[in-house]
Amino acid sequence: MSTNPTFAITSNFLNDLKTQTADSHKKLEDLPVSASIMSPEMKIEDYTFYLNLMHDVHNDTEALIFPFFTNLLEDLEQRKKKHLIENDLSFLNAKKSDAEKVFHTEGISAAFALGILYVVEGSTLGGRFILKNVSKRPELSGDQGVSYFNGYGDKTGSFWKSFLSFLSEYEQEHNCGDEIIEGAIFAFDSIYKHFDRR
Repeated sequence: MSTNPTFAITSNFLNDLKTQTADSHKKLEDLPVSASIMSPEMKIEDYTFYLNLMHDVHNDTEALIFPFFTNLLEDLEQRKKKHLIENDLSFLNAKKSDAEKVFHTEGISAAFALGILYVVEGSTLGGRFILKNVSKRPELSGDQGVSYFNGYGDKTGSFWKSFLSFLSEYEQEHNCGDEIIEGAIFAFDSIYKHFDRR
C-alpha cells in the first residue's frame, strides 16, 4: 500500500483548522439568531433579519477579502453571493438595512484573509442544511427567496472540495497554517459579534 505524505500533511492541516475553530463555530451556531432560522417555527422576519446580517458579511468579504485572490482562485467570480441575498430580500419585499462593517482587516496578510474566506465559504455548505428548513415555509418553497441558501446548487459539494484543495495547496506552498487558522477564528468571532444583537 503506498502512502502519499503530501496528502497526509494536507489532511493534518485541514483537521487542525477544523479542530481549532470548532469552539468558535459552535458558539456562533448557538446564538439565538442562528437558531431562529433552523426552528420549525421560523418567522419570515427572522429569515430576513438573518439575510441582512449575512449581506454585511458578504459585502465585506467581496470588497476586502476577494481582492487577495483575484488571480489565484479561478472561480472567484462565481463565489460572489451578495447579489443573491439582495434578490431574496427583494422577492420578500424586505428592506435592506444599511451595510455595517463586520471584518476590521487593516494590514492583514493573504493567509489571514484565506482563513476568513474558509469560514465564509463553509457557510455556503451549511446553507444547504438551512435551506431544507426554510423551504418548509410556503412563501419560500419554490426557487425564489432562497437563492442565497441554495448556494451553488448541486455543485455546492464540489465547490467546497475545490476550495479546500486550493486552501491546502496555498498552506503548503507558503507554510502559513497558523495564520490561516488565526484568520478563521477571527472570522467566526467577528461574525459572532455582528450576529449577537438580540
